[in-house]
Amino acid sequence: MTPLQDNSLPKTERLSGTKAIERLMSDGRRGGTAHLRWCWVRRGDEGPNRIMVSVPKRLFKRAVLRNLLKRRLREAYRTQKGLLAVQGIDFLVSYSTPELLDSATIRLEMAELLGSISLKAERTGEEPQP
Repeated sequence: MTPLQDNSLPKTERLSGTKAIERLMSDGRRGGTAHLRWCWVRRGDEGPNRIMVSVPKRLFKRAVLRNLLKRRLREAYRTQKGLLAVQGIDFLVSYSTPELLDSATIRLEMAELLGSISLKAERTGEEPQP
C-alpha cells in the first residue's frame, strides 16, 4: 500500500445506514472531551472502523461553518486513525461547543478520543455483538 491509501477515508470507513446508526445510538458507550462528544459500539465483524461526524445546527446556523467543522473532524480522524488499535468499531463524533476551533485543537482532541476508545475497547475485552 502506498502512504496515500493508508491515510485515505474511503466510503467503507464511513458509517451509514439506518440500522447501524440506530444500533450505535441505542447500544453505544459514550464519552467526551472539552469540545467533542462521542458514542461507540463494537460490531460483530473485524472490518474497518467506521466513523460518522455531526455538527449540530443549533450551534452553527450557517451551513458553511458546519461543513467546515465536519471537514476538520474527518481530516483529524483520517490522519490519526492509526491510533485506534482495534478493528470493527463504529463511532459517532459530535461537535459540542459554540466556539469555532482551529484544526490543531480538533486534531489534539481527536487523538484523545481515539486513544480513549482504543483503551476502553481493549481493556473491557468486550465481545463483538452480532
